[in-house]
Amino acid sequence: MNDRTEELRSAVAAGVLAADEQFGRLLRSIVDVARAIFGARASSIMLLDPDSEELVFAAVSGEGERELVGRRMPASTGVAGWVVSSRTPLVLEDVQSDPRFARDVAEKTGYVPKGLMAVPLLDEELALGVLQVLDRPQRSRFTLQEMELLGLFAGQAAIALGLLRSAQRARAALDGDGDVAAVAGVASALDALEGPRRAAGVALLHDLERVLRQN
Repeated sequence: MNDRTEELRSAVAAGVLAADEQFGRLLRSIVDVARAIFGARASSIMLLDPDSEELVFAAVSGEGERELVGRRMPASTGVAGWVVSSRTPLVLEDVQSDPRFARDVAEKTGYVPKGLMAVPLLDEELALGVLQVLDRPQRSRFTLQEMELLGLFAGQAAIALGLLRSAQRARAALDGDGDVAAVAGVASALDALEGPRRAAGVALLHDLERVLRQN
């Protein structure tokens, strides 16, 4: 491994670590602000783990905030699972009367809400998770404007998650074996060239791109 590749690997690793820390703080601030603005008893962000097909509590504010972070539930279960799979926001003034509500799962978390508002976290068409606000004071009804506001919070979380995923893929490309690592190696080698050799390398890559795109 040359010095240039090692420098690139170190820079990417440092960037991913910083992104992880900043992402965690951002998610916590989103649920804190959402709970405060809506005057809710709790707010949470659950992220989809596609490998295990589970939703994971990534940030919680209010009820259960000390116990729930890191807890998992099947992605096909409950209101959160429905919002993620359908990619559709949902408002329930009385969760007990809705068949999508999984009371047994809620009881396991230690908190059973009476009403909620939930919006999916979307990266284009890819569902990343769900943002929920639980139990308004005095059972006041959710409005369309509030749903739009919660959607803005969800958009911020989705953007941050997309950036984190990009950083993680870059680290995987440098750490892993196979085709992606090979491409990273070519890019690193090209970056080390100067003058005519660099120009020749760039031209070669453009020629290769044209060949690969031919049907």
